[in-house]
Amino acid sequence: LGGDTAELFKRTAREAVERFNPQALLVGASCTAELIQDDPGGLAATLGLQVPVIPLELPAYQRKENWGAAETFYRLVRALVQPASEGRAQRAANERPRCNLLGATALGFRHRDDVREVSSLLERLGVDVHVCAPYDATPADLRRLTEADFNVVLYPEVAGLAAAWLERTHKMPRTTVVPIGRGATIEFLEQVAGLTGLDPQPLLRSLEWRSEWYARSVDSTYLTGKRVFVFGDATHAIAAARVAAREMGFTVVGLGSYSREFAREVREAAALYGVEPLITDDYLEVEARIAELQPELVLGTQMERHIAKRLGLPCAVISAPVHVQDFPARRAPQMGEEGANVMFDTWVHPLMMGLEEHLLHMFRDDFEFNESSAASHLGSAAARPAAVVQTEPVAEPVAAAPASEPIVTTGPAPWTADAEQELKKIPFFVRGKARRNTEAYAGQLGLTRITVETLYDAKAHFSR
Repeated sequence: LGGDTAELFKRTAREAVERFNPQALLVGASCTAELIQDDPGGLAATLGLQVPVIPLELPAYQRKENWGAAETFYRLVRALVQPASEGRAQRAANERPRCNLLGATALGFRHRDDVREVSSLLERLGVDVHVCAPYDATPADLRRLTEADFNVVLYPEVAGLAAAWLERTHKMPRTTVVPIGRGATIEFLEQVAGLTGLDPQPLLRSLEWRSEWYARSVDSTYLTGKRVFVFGDATHAIAAARVAAREMGFTVVGLGSYSREFAREVREAAALYGVEPLITDDYLEVEARIAELQPELVLGTQMERHIAKRLGLPCAVISAPVHVQDFPARRAPQMGEEGANVMFDTWVHPLMMGLEEHLLHMFRDDFEFNESSAASHLGSAAARPAAVVQTEPVAEPVAAAPASEPIVTTGPAPWTADAEQELKKIPFFVRGKARRNTEAYAGQLGLTRITVETLYDAKAHFSR
């Protein structure tokens, strides 16, 4: 820094400490300081302030928010945690084990409710929560992290780096299972029991999975094989894909994340479902992939909700970035016992709302219902009718294209009015697949329009 600027910075730092009396001072470089390689953190460390000075280097031009949160939390933990002792103090025989909950943030997707739900599960298992950080934690709380027996990593994007350092430096074990979904919650509790020597079976037997009644009903077959596209931060996207495939019987047709630091984990998860992973922070790429795959349900962020609405697809939000409506006044966790029930409701309801099409068909002659009415949950995009051509071609002269300029058609061939009417006779829950198969068949044959005969030829072709 230049002489005048350096003096101004030092005076500002001293005044901030005097005015706010903080427990620690975080000093980060602005975008301009990064570019000219100034070191305000190093300068602040030479001031002899009576509080810990923690310099931050966050390359804003190269990294995203989750990485910045993880790096900040790591620097705070590393600077404030007490030095490692010769050996961790052993718990008394009658003392309950203690853990830290790491990774929750104030603006994270349902983090507040996840902390409450996981804390309740741990309490029922016999484990006390010592510190929850960074959510609602102070520097004084971070100093006490090593008093716990182990760390529960709720969100690896934020806490993975700090938890790994605590494990290396202070020999604090950490959990590796994120308790999202029924199966993962059971695995999580078994992992915690292994770290503490507790018996998890009484708690596991007491858990109530309210979605099980639906799985035993005939209506559950409606969900089997539903094609779902999943996108979000790595933690929620990987967990959602697992729940969709293993616990709800969906077919995962797409999986992606904007968390480039966890690209390897996302690719490994995508390989389990035989899909091509999408690692990007460009919403246009995500929209193109969704439009290409035409899933029956989209699980994503607030941005994917907008994309799905434009495409006329059901959607449920599973990850940040989110909208204010994703911070409900009621409890709505994603983790643990109640989280599994909340996810079931959130994901299944958009699909079941499609059953109103059945009512529209039943009451198609009623003045309030007609064939142009669309399912209300799909938005205005669903009301746009597909292209229809007249059964008899219009007798108008058409200029022939020059031989050197071949005719190129884009998109599926249009449907005749008779073919559209015939398509409506197919049950709505397979109608979309029938349309896609017929259009693909017509495209393979180079047909310029889709007739009733094309529809049944395609059915015979794909039934082989």
